Amino acid sequence: MKLKLFIPVLLLLLISCNSNPPVNQPVTQFIDSTDKTNNFYDNTATFDLPVMELTVEGEIANPGIVDFSSLPLHSVIVKETLLDTTGGDRFTGAFRYDGYSLFDILEKRIIRKANAEEFNSIIDLYIEIENEAGEKVVFSWGEIYYPNNLHKILIASSVSRIVPSKTRELWNLPGSSKIVAASDLISERNISNPKKITVRSYPKSFKTEKGMSPMYCDRILVYNRKEQIAEMRSIPGSINNETFNTIFYGRGRGIHSTTPFTGVMLKEVISKYYPVNRGNLQSGIMCISGLDGYRCALSFSEIFNRNDQQEFLLIKTTKNEDGGLFRMFAAGDFFSDRAIKSVSSIHLGY
Repeated sequence: MKLKLFIPVLLLLLISCNSNPPVNQPVTQFIDSTDKTNNFYDNTATFDLPVMELTVEGEIANPGIVDFSSLPLHSVIVKETLLDTTGGDRFTGAFRYDGYSLFDILEKRIIRKANAEEFNSIIDLYIEIENEAGEKVVFSWGEIYYPNNLHKILIASSVSRIVPSKTRELWNLPGSSKIVAASDLISERNISNPKKITVRSYPKSFKTEKGMSPMYCDRILVYNRKEQIAEMRSIPGSINNETFNTIFYGRGRGIHSTTPFTGVMLKEVISKYYPVNRGNLQSGIMCISGLDGYRCALSFSEIFNRNDQQEFLLIKTTKNEDGGLFRMFAAGDFFSDRAIKSVSSIHLGY
């Protein structure tokens, strides 16, 4: 009986190696090739992905090299697809990646914001990750530390195929470590061999006024870098409303409400000003500010490139309502901190 179980496992390993010979040897672990368990993601061999030295710098008090030996491993499952504007994006494979989350990598870095005197909150922070080929990708601080589902952005240290049970198709394996953004629909931020993380605050100054009340702004100004490109006083009637049920909970004051939010998807309102292309998917950034100067940084991909349908809403209130006329709601966040009241400006790029 043991011999019968061993032979299929051996054959699968041989097929995996012959189809795309990896640089690394398979990691020794249990392989459930006969589907004895209910886990679909442990049925094939796992291959090591060597992680290169990674440094963290920027607006932090303790820059330096990341000690991976002190970090726990996390797993994510992804269907990787690359952008193809000629007709249909290019699917490249389904995988389970194990690795080190950005949450853990940055957890003990002490923030020293360049704009702390003006705005001490962390929600206008973002990180830029560069690899040895000079490619750069951007993640907002909020998409690392605020989601309901944490540890979804990894520096991968191993990979395993998720093989279709009927076709037995074996996707090409990566040969080196990479960033894996599991919530991305298009995988352009999954660049290989990341070597440097730089922590930054959004590089624009805003006039701030804490405790402004009443607060009301009857239009949103949209900027492309420094140039104003639009003024919004209403939401196009062609865009349908969405209603999201939520438990609205703040990091400071706790529970706010359990009332649903109804509005339009933010991406549908601003898509004509910020196109989907490889550059924007990788390193696009924006900042949304309220009339009182409260603001947050958002990556292009967390607005336009989600695979989890946990969208950002733009909500229009009644005329002259305190906190109106427009509010933003982040459906995928655990905390309410990135819910901006009286949205007055949207800055695309930096």
